[in-house]
Amino acid sequence: MASRRTRTRRIAALLALPLLLAANDAPAPSGPAGQTTGQSATLTVSFTGLRSAKGYVRACLTRDPRFFPNCEKDPHALKQSVAATPPARISFSAVASGDYALSVLHDENGNARADMLLGIPREGFGFSENPRIRFGPPKFAAARFHIGTGDLTKEVRLQYFL
Repeated sequence: MASRRTRTRRIAALLALPLLLAANDAPAPSGPAGQTTGQSATLTVSFTGLRSAKGYVRACLTRDPRFFPNCEKDPHALKQSVAATPPARISFSAVASGDYALSVLHDENGNARADMLLGIPREGFGFSENPRIRFGPPKFAAARFHIGTGDLTKEVRLQYFL
């Protein structure tokens, strides 16, 4: 069983979701995440479990495990924001083929940061492949999915602790 200190560190890592907040309030243009292959696709992401239509849904798509889930410093990450009004959807166009992971934050108050209470997220979050959340964020491998040459649709389930 993990010590209290370890659990706190894991929760703090999960809360490093300001990664998504590097995206501005308007949808950002997307492009080929640093890839040079000539093959690309469009990724469309829909969201379930939004508890309100307030604020924004912010998403960050990366293919580099070193920058997951906080892809704020990933120069090749694709970031988008959309109003949380149902049905909230985000599309990333011209995404190069490869393995990716997606982090999502429901920024309900629109303050461009992940709000916390005693180290616990006050706003919703989710990841591609909807991995089970325990103490801290999932590993890249748990959220990884493949984008080929055809268009792809994913659904991310938002979770709330408070």
